[in-house]
Amino acid sequence: MVQMKKFFEEKGRGEFSQYQSLQISPIHVHRSKAEHKHAIFVLGKEIASIMAHDEFSGAGRTCVRMQELAIRTMDELVK
Repeated sequence: MVQMKKFFEEKGRGEFSQYQSLQISPIHVHRSKAEHKHAIFVLGKEIASIMAHDEFSGAGRTCVRMQELAIRTMDELVK
């Protein structure tokens, strides 16, 4: 997913502000599994939103689902 992020950034098609605000990357071994899981869903949502033309396309549905999973994992982090 990070490779896809880099690809879209190089093409000027995304800022990934939500993912970057988490200040986490796959090499951060000191972060918890829950934090990495949340970051994956946030990044997935942002990638899918770039690829989606509308919320009813395959990528659009993926974007909505990733947002739901990101919210759920954020709730788990708070506990």
